[in-house]
Amino acid sequence: MTKTKKVLIAFSVLLLVFALAGLARNLIRDYQAQKQIDELTRQLEQTRSDTGGEVQIPPLSIKQASKPVILPEYRELYERNSDMIGWLTIDNTRIDYPVMQNPQDAEYYLDHDFDKKENQNGLPFLDAQNRIEESDILLLHGHNMKSGLMFADLLNYKKESYYKEHSTIQFNTLYEKAEYEIVAVILSEVYRKSDDVFKYYQVEKVGTPDEFASYVENIKKLALYDTGVTAQYGDRLIVLSTCEYSSENGRLAVVARMR
Repeated sequence: MTKTKKVLIAFSVLLLVFALAGLARNLIRDYQAQKQIDELTRQLEQTRSDTGGEVQIPPLSIKQASKPVILPEYRELYERNSDMIGWLTIDNTRIDYPVMQNPQDAEYYLDHDFDKKENQNGLPFLDAQNRIEESDILLLHGHNMKSGLMFADLLNYKKESYYKEHSTIQFNTLYEKAEYEIVAVILSEVYRKSDDVFKYYQVEKVGTPDEFASYVENIKKLALYDTGVTAQYGDRLIVLSTCEYSSENGRLAVVARMR
């Protein structure tokens, strides 16, 4: 065997080792992320079982009376991490996650888990421009992971048949439960600031009735299919946004209104 062949074999073996090591790291990361989510879900279900689904509100002091009361099933999770602002579920999908918002770092949960440990899966989080109890349009971000975790299942909404089987979304804040019906599924991208084009993610610019109507109209123009559902000023919307790789900086968004 020539020296050149030996070098090539050694190089190939080294590449294989690095590839396997990277795969192992990704598998461990995904396992840890799913293990934590399963544990959070069990804790939530146990709390629901313990309270019997009843809202048991403790006596409030005069100072506390003006504050909203956290639903019993979310109190323990909130005490564990006060960045939690709600819980998102789409039945018969893998989307069943807490939703976060870190006041100091808008993108903190791009790469941190519920216990604030680094994990590239991150968690769904509310956009920095939003306030959970005030905003009329809530923009939620989540990774499109190759493992199928986080918001990867949203890509299935490209098919109208999938939408018809998953047309509603449950998004509960810490203080109230709500169901949303899907208005539209769109493909878009993150544009340059100078681009004069509709940007679905600029929800902070939607405040007046005319701005809201224009936002919905533009969403409908981008829709992959007609859901038969629309929205009007006064409705609350959620926008679930994730990466979509058919174009540079591509995004897929699912827009839904509160029933």
